[in-house]
Amino acid sequence: MVSSADTIFALSSGNLPAGVAVIRISGPTAFSAAEALAGVLPAPRLAQLKKIRNRNGLLLDQALVVIFPSPNSFTGEDCVEFHLHGSKAVVSAVFAELGDIAGLRMAEAGEFSRRAFENGKLDLVEAEGLGDLIAAETEMQRRLAVEEGFGGQSVLYAGWAERLTRARALIEAELDFADEDDVPGSVSEQVWSDVARLRDEIEGHIGSSKSGEIIRDGYKVVIAGPPNAGKSSLLNTLAKRDVAIVTEIAGTTRDILHVDLDMEGYLVRFFDTAGLRETGDLVEQEGVRRARRAMEEADLVLLVEEIDSYPEQSVIPEGKQVLRIGSKLDRHKSADTYDICLSVHTGEGLEKLRERILGNLRGLWAGSTMPSRARHCDFLKQASNSIQEALNGSQLDLRAENLRAAASALGRITGRVDVEQLLDVIFSQFCIGK
Repeated sequence: MVSSADTIFALSSGNLPAGVAVIRISGPTAFSAAEALAGVLPAPRLAQLKKIRNRNGLLLDQALVVIFPSPNSFTGEDCVEFHLHGSKAVVSAVFAELGDIAGLRMAEAGEFSRRAFENGKLDLVEAEGLGDLIAAETEMQRRLAVEEGFGGQSVLYAGWAERLTRARALIEAELDFADEDDVPGSVSEQVWSDVARLRDEIEGHIGSSKSGEIIRDGYKVVIAGPPNAGKSSLLNTLAKRDVAIVTEIAGTTRDILHVDLDMEGYLVRFFDTAGLRETGDLVEQEGVRRARRAMEEADLVLLVEEIDSYPEQSVIPEGKQVLRIGSKLDRHKSADTYDICLSVHTGEGLEKLRERILGNLRGLWAGSTMPSRARHCDFLKQASNSIQEALNGSQLDLRAENLRAAASALGRITGRVDVEQLLDVIFSQFCIGK
């Protein structure tokens, strides 16, 4: 059982070896532990070059040392950073010295961020956004993470909760002081129109969640179609490397292969699937089953067929966006029965395919806040449903209770209300040094 009274330490920079390795120490004995290795510490937030020595006085390294007294640190506790040379041996030696100091231990995954949350330095949405920012691989993922991690989304939810609080205050004033002359006689005129607008705002916010999910987790494009249609060749061409094995033998691809591409800052995940056909081969049957499941989970299906061929009818899940691709244009004439005709050998039609995919992505996000996690959406739906119950209700006290429940659901998103059971799950997904 870990204790928040412990002083913790961990590597907070990237994989070793590296140019610089940053070791972070946080907790009540952070300064005394740093003094044991570096001697007299510099003034707060002033980097100073220090010799780092072990208990026997042996020089381990030279490092920049920076201290951050509480509460003005990332965790809200006393913090120290050692900026060492990024050697595995150096870091291991410093870790060994720190680990031998009483009251110090290695941090667990996400423990620095969890302490920041517990000390009021950031809320859960900001913590999740910070984790997403560290993991961001594309420009749009970075922008979305910045919007979450630096408080934009939290401000929106706090504003909604404040509007609900004001509405409840007016309702309770009418309930408690209905006979007083200075209390308005009808709360409904002042409250319920704003509450209805608030519900519409929340529903619109929920409606943008699919865009947030695509930006955060990637736009899933499944390449499907009959055997030997050129699906694997198309994947290799888009990836600009040999991801899939390509042969003239039908049924070569039996499992799902995928490659992630950065297309104008958007993460696009292409999946190559087994050829869709009836087969007696048990392994190929499993490949076809997986292909159909991948299509069900896709944001876009590229149905690839060789031009002028007559394959078996491919069954596409209902409601999926589909682009019909005529392949091997270098061997056939273009046909109007396809959305795009292309050749992976000449490159004709490939740019048109890229533009069609990017056309689906460019309008996803205009920079406004939007939920990107199922957890957020679940609580937003609870808030919306509670508000709707309040709007439909007839008893004023019950309607006020519904508004309280809605505000509580919004509070659970940021972690300000009853979320202890969520903390272990959320912060365990962070890296050790964060």
